[in-house]
Amino acid sequence: MTFSQASSNMVRLNIGGKKFCTTIDTLTQREPDSMLAAMFSGRHTICQDTDKGYVFVDRDGKHFRHILNWLRDGEVPILEDCEYSGLLREAEYFQLLGLIDGIKTSLIKRKVDEEMGTELTRIDIIKCIQSEKVRFRGVNLSGLDLSKLDLSFVDFSYACLKNVFFSRANLQCAKFKDVDAEGSIFHNATLRECEFTGANLRGALLAGANLQSANLQDACLINCSFCGAELRSAHLQTADLTNANLEGANLEGANLKGAKLTNANLRGANLQRAYLRDVNLRDADLEGAKLDGANLLGAIR
Repeated sequence: MTFSQASSNMVRLNIGGKKFCTTIDTLTQREPDSMLAAMFSGRHTICQDTDKGYVFVDRDGKHFRHILNWLRDGEVPILEDCEYSGLLREAEYFQLLGLIDGIKTSLIKRKVDEEMGTELTRIDIIKCIQSEKVRFRGVNLSGLDLSKLDLSFVDFSYACLKNVFFSRANLQCAKFKDVDAEGSIFHNATLRECEFTGANLRGALLAGANLQSANLQDACLINCSFCGAELRSAHLQTADLTNANLEGANLEGANLKGAKLTNANLRGANLQRAYLRDVNLRDADLEGAKLDGANLLGAIR
């Protein structure tokens, strides 16, 4: 069966199994140079199924409702960044140039807004740390480059530190209680005796960092990298280290009671005399790990 513009203004579409109903005007007017406009311009013959007259397009139908709404009213939907990437891919396939520009503009505006939301700059921080007692409690510092600065004893408690660069910074005895530091970079930073209780460090990079005697109790450390980090005598009770990379890390004498180490990489890690009571080690890689004198009573393996 074939479909032409003369048959009806209504169009039934089957996009990867998801059904939609719209009109030829919607598909052709806002984006006249698009693939959809060409398909339903009347210049081409479109194959329909013989049952209910749906035109099948072999694409993921998840984002097609946003495409139809764009064609209807010209509004770019408000989505998460990861969803925009999927919608952008579909817009490029259907050659919807206006929607492509709109998505890119929205992403740029969002990035600018996030940067403007940061309350202080690197220069502001440098000026502040010249005073004797520095507190950034509850302050939004997301995205700042604070690498190589002397931030020892600074109180960052409750602050938003998402994607902050702390590489090679001196943060000895700094306080990070209940901070949101998701995705932050602490590569080769000095974090001796720091307090991270209750902190969100999901996906943070702490490779090569010195966390000796640091307190990370109840911290979210999912997907963190501690590769080669110094965690001797660190406090990690009930911390969530699911999928964490601890390859070659020194955890000698560390307290990990009740911690989650599911699917963690502990290859070559030093766990001598570590307190691993009630630790969840399911699917953890312990190849070459040193466990001499470790307390594994009640550990799940």
